[in-house]
Amino acid sequence: MSLSDLIGIFGVALILIAYFLNVIGKLTSDNKIFITLNILGSGIACLASYMIKYWPFVILEGTWFLVSIYGFFNIEKKK
Repeated sequence: MSLSDLIGIFGVALILIAYFLNVIGKLTSDNKIFITLNILGSGIACLASYMIKYWPFVILEGTWFLVSIYGFFNIEKKK
């Protein structure tokens, strides 16, 4: 298994953990932990996709990262 595989697995695991916790009702989608897991996971998965030059997932994960950043700051504005 390559370094990019390990990095990608870690990033995707963070996203899936956030999703699982949301589905079972432990985190809501406006929870800072949920959004932070998505920021970290998508950023790491984007890096792994870039390392292997798989551009569709660089775009997907990069967009996910930016939307999550927006969501994080949007929560701050609401408070």
